[in-house]
Amino acid sequence: MLPAHSGRATGSPGGEARLHHRLGCADFTSVPEVRRRLRELLRQWGGGDVRDVAELLASELVTNALVHTDHGAVVTATVASSTLRVEVRDFMTGLPMAPGGRQEMPDVFDTHGRGLLLVQNLADSWGVRTQGIGKVIWFELHA
Repeated sequence: MLPAHSGRATGSPGGEARLHHRLGCADFTSVPEVRRRLRELLRQWGGGDVRDVAELLASELVTNALVHTDHGAVVTATVASSTLRVEVRDFMTGLPMAPGGRQEMPDVFDTHGRGLLLVQNLADSWGVRTQGIGKVIWFELHA
């Protein structure tokens, strides 16, 4: 299990800004914290709608990582020029799947299963890659 770690935002001489935040196992208080830190990182980037979408998608991925894993996660957000890239790494094997193993659209009355659907429909690009132990789910938005 990873200890929770206060995130940090940094800037680099090349104009790239970055956020790195560790999430403790089942630490759901970190979801609004990640949104707040992402909002700070994006204060001067993109329009309000793009920033709102970034917060929503990051919240969905962070929540998924906390609900579906037992080892915490790491969130990284990088802003370079006109692109935001957010990555959420967890430490559990297996690729994300809709509840019950379904690959189809969630029922309108389901209370779960829309996070990746939102990412798929709102992100400019997104994907999943395995990484040693666990996986990284990422998305990109353009300003």
